[in-house]
Amino acid sequence: MSDMILVYVVCTNALEAKKIAKILLQKKLIACANILDKIESLYFWPEGSNDIEEGKESLLLVKTLKDKYDQINIEIKNIHSYEIPAIFSINIDKVDLKYFQWLKNQLK
Repeated sequence: MSDMILVYVVCTNALEAKKIAKILLQKKLIACANILDKIESLYFWPEGSNDIEEGKESLLLVKTLKDKYDQINIEIKNIHSYEIPAIFSINIDKVDLKYFQWLKNQLK
């Protein structure tokens, strides 16, 4: 139904997430950002290892349009402190029409 996506980004902390969000907002690549602080993450690291790492991170969720994803991905990788940051999009199949119009207007 919509061209809206949610981009999911795991960051080292809320400060990094806020820095990334502000840059993406200033460049009109996103309309809105949400930061969920102090999430617990478990993952294999270093790459190819069987060692399970545990850590506290922050989740950055940004709302945008599909055609902005490639530029958002580039911008985040230029700023992010992780060697391999988790950056991926989630398609939105339904969205309130007024919200969607607001979102599109923010990205002009």
